[in-house]
Amino acid sequence: MASGVAISDEVVRNYDLIRVRQAGTEAGERLKLLVMCLSKDQKSIIVDDANCLKVKDVGKTDVLKKILSKIPTDECRYALYDCSYVSKESVKEDLVFILSAPETASLKSKMVYASSKAALKAKMPGLKFEWQINEPTDRDVSCLVEKLGGKDTVKSLEGIPV
Repeated sequence: MASGVAISDEVVRNYDLIRVRQAGTEAGERLKLLVMCLSKDQKSIIVDDANCLKVKDVGKTDVLKKILSKIPTDECRYALYDCSYVSKESVKEDLVFILSAPETASLKSKMVYASSKAALKAKMPGLKFEWQINEPTDRDVSCLVEKLGGKDTVKSLEGIPV
């Protein structure tokens, strides 16, 4: 907690929900996107409920567009995205940690988000992939494909060939 920002228990609970497939849970009720932000007083990282998505909210077409529409283009955010893709070896589902720090966000906000990232990720063990979005070109599907291993490895993302 280098920045002095705490991580709320709600963030940790929601991380556990998106990470673990719980028996008896309907597929459509699972979290697809968990968005997190700083509280109004900037003392803790909380869940941004208005921008979180369940599988049933996403639909079947252009999943990535729907995911990116929930990450503001002018404010910083953290997110966890439950990404489904096909690699050369198999069908995979991995959590992708997203840090969105747009150029248009305030310098103070970008600094607090950057300095709090390590403490947040420490509460979320096992994350393999990180996607940082700083400018509009970072929102392209090719940027995510590179993070997942590149076009030679990733054959499709959310059912759409790459």
